Amino acid sequence: MEYRNLGSTGLKVSQVSLGANNFGWFADEESSIKVINYALEVGINFIDTADIYDHGNSETFIGKALKGKRDKVLIATKSSGPMGDGPNDRGSSRYYMMRAVEASLKRLQTDYIDFYQMHFPDPQTPIEETLRALDDLVHSGKVRYIGCSNYAAWQLSDALWTSRTHNLHSFATNQVRYNLLDRAIESELVPCCVAHDVGIIPWFPLSAGFLTGKYRKGEERPADGRLSGPSPAGPPGNRAYDIFFTDSNFEKLAVWESFAKKHGHSMVELAIAWLLSKPYVSTVIAGARKVEQLKDNIAAVDWKLSAADIAEFEAAEKGIKG
Repeated sequence: MEYRNLGSTGLKVSQVSLGANNFGWFADEESSIKVINYALEVGINFIDTADIYDHGNSETFIGKALKGKRDKVLIATKSSGPMGDGPNDRGSSRYYMMRAVEASLKRLQTDYIDFYQMHFPDPQTPIEETLRALDDLVHSGKVRYIGCSNYAAWQLSDALWTSRTHNLHSFATNQVRYNLLDRAIESELVPCCVAHDVGIIPWFPLSAGFLTGKYRKGEERPADGRLSGPSPAGPPGNRAYDIFFTDSNFEKLAVWESFAKKHGHSMVELAIAWLLSKPYVSTVIAGARKVEQLKDNIAAVDWKLSAADIAEFEAAEKGIKG
């Protein structure tokens, strides 16, 4: 395993990290702990979770798995998503964050969080209030570094300016959706992050599994596929994942698979290696329900796309109609 700096900090994180959004929703406690143990064995030192993942069960599973191993891993978690029905059971207010941190510490069975992130922007809370609370948490020792998630370029710029103006700890990274199918951040957010030395942490690097190649046009979706059922974050019976299954996406997938096969690699390896070829990416969060899936994700680290590879890849993409 190779390591990169987390944004502009001196903290070293594995190029591929373990995303824990599957834990609870898609993987039970035993399976989750097996995946975590294997991740540590192969050198992954960064586990990313959030309090809202299966209502806290993801954090609970991680806490149980890391008993006696806390010093071997960096724990990243998030808050601001809804954890109750009350008006103050969500958001980025000082009131809520102080409670949320304590709850996460308890579930994770630790007395500090290595990397604490605001899961979503909170337009109802002044960014200065959020950053002052985070600064206090860092000074208290309960949090070591801070980051944000799903912030637009203007929201990140506002937060960085506020931190600089008031001499507060600032966001080291922005965790956002970024993969071969979704490159929207490249127009504004990437230039913003590069200019301010903020790392990008992609989530959904495999488009929730679509980029694994396990789904085929016109074929029945695999029963165990994440995209085969409703999204756990949506209303019961919803078909939120249907948006992936378009003719255009299948056409792109065919081109990418052909490129990967020509170079002796899998589609999974290409999807992650492509992200790792971006110098502004701090680590790629790859979720896994099984050890076998994690092995596939880690294999991507060995494929370092050269300038010639990138040029060939971009040339192949120009032939895509969709």
